[in-house]
Amino acid sequence: MFHFIKLRKYWYILSLAIIIPGLFSLMVRGLNLGIDFTGGNILEVRFTQQVTIDRVRQVVESLDLGSGRNVQQSGERDFIIRTRPLSQEENDKLLDALRKNLGQTTLLRSDHVGPVIGRELTRNALLALLIASVLMVVYITLRFEFKQGIAAIIALLHDVLVTTGIFSLFQFEVDSAFVAALLTIIGYSINDTIIIFDRIRENMRVHRRGEELGELINVSLWQTLTRSINTVLTVMFVLLALYFLGGTTIKNFVLAMLIGVSSGAYSSIFNASPLWYDLKMMEKKKALRTA
Repeated sequence: MFHFIKLRKYWYILSLAIIIPGLFSLMVRGLNLGIDFTGGNILEVRFTQQVTIDRVRQVVESLDLGSGRNVQQSGERDFIIRTRPLSQEENDKLLDALRKNLGQTTLLRSDHVGPVIGRELTRNALLALLIASVLMVVYITLRFEFKQGIAAIIALLHDVLVTTGIFSLFQFEVDSAFVAALLTIIGYSINDTIIIFDRIRENMRVHRRGEELGELINVSLWQTLTRSINTVLTVMFVLLALYFLGGTTIKNFVLAMLIGVSSGAYSSIFNASPLWYDLKMMEKKKALRTA
């Protein structure tokens, strides 16, 4: 039985080994922003004959006007196509390609969407993240202690950086669903951390005099390990099923969830409690120096 706390430096190094390349990619390449953030065109078209959404996606992708995920069926023969900003020439080229490959096509509407929605979405998401973080620190401080709140927020930041960094490294498209996935990941990750902190608190009530804090945390982590693994596996099974069978439009959302849930399970076990232990040791050393 290995010791989670004694090996904590290795967990920190592993986390940094994943986060630092992602941060570097974020600074150099940034994120592959979808039209929710960059703006673009929205076209609604109607076909006289029955066509499948996959065939419409193939036409859009063949012209390099945007991702096939941005095609949605809105009626029996109606489709909404979101693309990057198009010139009139590109707009006509797309309609010609649809007519040539899929039959008679009627343009029902063609609108230009600016990046304002993206800016508002980003601002609201950051505001939601800030408010949620403050409320979580307050809640954890009231239920446990302030240092555990800080450790939990650092673990959440770890999950956000891992997910965002991997999306930047592999240039997966980031859209509004990605923001929703990040907020969901934060809610999931803190839940697992609270369970572990709760077990540590219960064990502290009955711990033996002289028992070292690291030993107590290690015992608590082992006691909750089976639950943590079972919980994350059941969630992963559902997400994997959604990823392979759920359709193209939710693929990026599910992918972000898969990365974030895995990272959340890791950070709850290997980062949150060890960080709290280090904060307590720093407090103890400071008290000894001032004594």
